[in-house]
Amino acid sequence: MRKSLITGLLIWIPLVITLWVLKIIVDALDQSLLLLPESARTESWLGIHIPGLGAILTIAIVFATGVFAQNFFGARLLALWNEVLKRIPVVNSIYSSVKQISDTVFSSSGQAFRKALLVQWPHAGMWTIAFQTGVPGGEVPAHLPADCLSVYVPTTPNPTGGYFVIVRRADVIELEMTVDQALKYIISMGVVPPLPPASAATK
Repeated sequence: MRKSLITGLLIWIPLVITLWVLKIIVDALDQSLLLLPESARTESWLGIHIPGLGAILTIAIVFATGVFAQNFFGARLLALWNEVLKRIPVVNSIYSSVKQISDTVFSSSGQAFRKALLVQWPHAGMWTIAFQTGVPGGEVPAHLPADCLSVYVPTTPNPTGGYFVIVRRADVIELEMTVDQALKYIISMGVVPPLPPASAATK
């Protein structure tokens, strides 16, 4: 009986958590329907709310924005919009910081969160998985040893919280696992280890 109960839990727990996370995401994206006039919402002409319609609308808006920003007029308008926001006090500091982070993280040419590392944390002799976010900039490198890396150390099981640290390149170990594999390993608290790299499997 105990074995059957555990087997049932192993089937239902991942499914329930997956559906719960998807519901949170869809509910958040559905808020984009509030941008529509009340007469255009499904509650007005169908009498019911259609879950997921806002998510589809959000994806369509994001896609259309991307297409528009890639042509000449869209790029000029986007540059003008950025200049306007930069001239607004308070908004400027928030918008510029967020934009710089998003440009770095999502840029195909950027190195942020492209590599998983092993670092000693929180003290020597204790190891954890971290992600390379770049190299120190500004005046910081002048006060550090040569060849340092900027590293993000995520917490478990919620990797959205963590610590930003700077370490010497010689003190980290670069892993062959992908960022997705490393995230699964962190979220599962080490219960779901990634597959060994092909180079190790052939030895």
